[in-house]
Amino acid sequence: MQNNVKNILQLVLSFLLLSSIAFEGYASQAKVINARIWESPEYTRLVLELSQPVKHQIMMLPKPDRLVLDIGNASKVVNLAGIDLSGSPIKSVRSAGRNKTDLRIVLDLKEKAQPKSFLLKANEQYGDRLVIDLYTHAKKTKPKVSSQPVKAQKRDIIVVIDPGHGGEDPGAIGPNKIKEKNIVLAIAKKLKQKVNATKGFKAYLTRERDYYVGLRKRTKIARKYNTDLLVSIHADAFKKPQAYGASVFALSNRGASSEAARWLAKKENSADLIGGVGSVSLEDKDDVLAGVLLDLSSTASLKASLNIGGQVLKSMGNVARLHKRTVQQAGFVVLKSPDIPSILVETGFISNPSESKRLKTNKYQGKVADAIHSGIVRHFKKTPPPGSLLAWQSIKPNKTKRQNRTIKYVVRKGDTLSHIAMRNEVTLKELRKLNRLNSDNVWVGQRLSVPAT
Repeated sequence: MQNNVKNILQLVLSFLLLSSIAFEGYASQAKVINARIWESPEYTRLVLELSQPVKHQIMMLPKPDRLVLDIGNASKVVNLAGIDLSGSPIKSVRSAGRNKTDLRIVLDLKEKAQPKSFLLKANEQYGDRLVIDLYTHAKKTKPKVSSQPVKAQKRDIIVVIDPGHGGEDPGAIGPNKIKEKNIVLAIAKKLKQKVNATKGFKAYLTRERDYYVGLRKRTKIARKYNTDLLVSIHADAFKKPQAYGASVFALSNRGASSEAARWLAKKENSADLIGGVGSVSLEDKDDVLAGVLLDLSSTASLKASLNIGGQVLKSMGNVARLHKRTVQQAGFVVLKSPDIPSILVETGFISNPSESKRLKTNKYQGKVADAIHSGIVRHFKKTPPPGSLLAWQSIKPNKTKRQNRTIKYVVRKGDTLSHIAMRNEVTLKELRKLNRLNSDNVWVGQRLSVPAT
């Protein structure tokens, strides 16, 4: 009897132990709790939000083209079939359990793609995430902007506007879940409109929609457009809600030095260009010459950045309280291109309830865009880039004035009207008209009006 009781107890304990192990294994499974798609000009990004970090692997299978994603020790609680796939290279999404503990997700594709996958850690808005980027032929073959030097006279001044953050990177988050990435995109679009409405200017955005662009990629986009200025737009945040005010940043001297060192280190392996529209390659330069060119370029760019920043800050002071009344300098990566004048505008503190409330209104966003635009235009009217329409306009009035000024020339023995015209760099017709002559006959001692050259 005792033996039977003992055996029964052992069986119960074994069952409870196995149940406990099974329950723990089940409880520790990662859950796919959300899914979304971001479309950028270069790739399609599928993001799977997870309850905890996972291990995964991907593989591409042909005929038909599909991507297979295996996630270890995971299960699904979100309806993957409900994702909006319109405009993406993904035809459909299927999922099923695998090996009793794992999850397999299959993306049926409309075309071949090169996948890239990685994990993102949890942030203020999202939990742990598994990211799949799909690079397709259609994305790769979109027209690229020429990086050749701009030689045309009367060209537009190019301004590249960079709305910070985007996609899986929301930036700072203020009261009522207001996101920095949305605020700065709205301001950037308004600024683009204002710049494009100004004769002699042309604006482009580093991102047109809600997707993420790498920091180095942002400066690369600016260089492709042969830009005269890169303006990165942000909204600050601080742990104390009392912090307030707009500010403008340029690159620090230390940041400029470290970037110059980076360029020199990689010049052996790439054809980096400096000098903006001048497009000077470092590839064939020795270290000393490359260093001198970089130093000249970065010094000129930093000086221009500080000047532009000062004008923008002055304008911002008319519509917003200023956090700092002088242009600040820091080593922001987006400011580090040595050949492009670059500024970063912090439009206000999104963590401040009153500033956050203003920043999300269409009216205030327009005022901020107006202020940035005003500062940019004021700078370039004072110092227009060579070859630009503004540079041509700044010279034209003086040229006209010089042409209208005349001096008196007294005809000497041996002079002819054609010789006088040639010596004074004016056509015979213009000289006749200037002196109201009906013929080419002149006489010694005659006083003629000629342009003052």
